[in-house]
Amino acid sequence: MYPLIRPLLFSLDAETAHHMTLDALQKAHRCGVLPLFARRPPDDPRTVMGLTFPNPVGLAAGMDKNGAYIDALAELGFGFIEIGTVTPRPQPGNPKPRMFRLPEAQAIINRMGFNNLGADALVENVKRAKYSGIVGINIGKNFDTPIEKAADDYIICLRKVYALASYVTINISSPNTKNLRQLQGSDELDALLAQLKAEQEKLAELHGKYVPMALKIAPDLDQEQIQQIAALLMRHRIDCVIATNTTLSREGVERLPQHSEAGGLSGAPVREKSTAVIRQLAAALQGSLPIIGVGGILSGADAAEKISAGAALVQVYSGLVYRGADLIGECAEAIRRAPKHVPSPLQGEG
Repeated sequence: MYPLIRPLLFSLDAETAHHMTLDALQKAHRCGVLPLFARRPPDDPRTVMGLTFPNPVGLAAGMDKNGAYIDALAELGFGFIEIGTVTPRPQPGNPKPRMFRLPEAQAIINRMGFNNLGADALVENVKRAKYSGIVGINIGKNFDTPIEKAADDYIICLRKVYALASYVTINISSPNTKNLRQLQGSDELDALLAQLKAEQEKLAELHGKYVPMALKIAPDLDQEQIQQIAALLMRHRIDCVIATNTTLSREGVERLPQHSEAGGLSGAPVREKSTAVIRQLAAALQGSLPIIGVGGILSGADAAEKISAGAALVQVYSGLVYRGADLIGECAEAIRRAPKHVPSPLQGEG
């Protein structure tokens, strides 16, 4: 049905359509009719980070920032759901309008700015959810927290969400919070990961369970930066890396009317950049930790490409805007048929 509904949604402001769609899903879920419109993919279990995922296709962070729609989204057939980004304190995000479609390129530009109700509200929503599957919680810093104190915000969030999360994602790659991407620098990231790993170990002992931790990175990194990040991920025994967030590049959309809007670009134009980062990470990591591939997945072939490049799992978001929930099953089936990635030797090693 989505191709019939999409023209109506696309006639509305992008953020308005986003909330309308989530509210409609929620109502359909509560009425018990959502399974009639969502074909669940067949089981294709994958064990990643010590967790068993029923299928390898997940929802990327950003769709459900406050964890208010977990049960409805789960009925669409995702193998896992990532909620957030959440910050310690509530914040409104950037002024509206702040989300723009570029239909000719199957792309979206957003400058949301971590708009969310705060970690405490998210925790209450997760507690109310009946879904028993895998829920990742994506955490960030408040916009007014100085970058040199960013670790404090991540630790606050980690403590609040730890007991309820299947895994926690550290988001240092959004382009819409001032200076956030500085945390991807070698010295800054080394210090941040050291503090977060120490906190994770304390929380594991306190709660009697180990909750894996993932790092989400940008597509706008050169090969040297990717090598440095890979080395730090291994040094600090981080459990997973998510590649990638949105891009600041406007390559491929330069002639479209809204290309000059500030924010991160997602959708089809970021596919190749994201896959290139995955490929380089896979070569550097040599299987020492898994990669979740996200960025520009609008077909099953796109999802299979991420797996072939080295990802263990994939996530979708912008593709859902253009393709609807059928994309989930299409990606799951394509991945089921795709050959698994085999790490190749690092360049320069004999």
